[in-house]
Amino acid sequence: MDVLFLFEWLDASMLATISKSNGGVFALVQTVHLVSLALLGGMSIMLDLRLLNLLLRDVPLLIVVAETKKWIGVALVTITLSGVYQASAVAIKLYYNSFFWSKMAGLVIALLLYYAIKLPLLNRGVDKFHPWTIKLVAVASLTTWFGVAATGRWIGFS
Repeated sequence: MDVLFLFEWLDASMLATISKSNGGVFALVQTVHLVSLALLGGMSIMLDLRLLNLLLRDVPLLIVVAETKKWIGVALVTITLSGVYQASAVAIKLYYNSFFWSKMAGLVIALLLYYAIKLPLLNRGVDKFHPWTIKLVAVASLTTWFGVAATGRWIGFS
């Protein structure tokens, strides 16, 4: 199914008009987006490094999971809202940008990994799994989020 019509709709929306005509607001939203990305990245890295036993060894895993989970949720909501605003300014260009689609695919994979595999696994208790299973999930998570960040950064260069 082709979704070009969604990008055309976004490009013609009032949101696009605002984002294209107010550079200061766009810059502020972009700053919020980047700070939220840093929050998401920091929380994801912190959790994954804890799963790899490289960071926060003296903090119980359940505390790290609970604290990172709420901030990851906040970051994802903020990133989504600010990302749609930013995308509205260049919607048609994004539709034809392979890095954008790579980022979106990576984001879907990263979110599935987090919500469908990592959190259920952690909620069951890591002691029920082989340590290498936990480490594999952490490395997969780090790799996936790095890919999302890298492809997102390349959107601006293409």
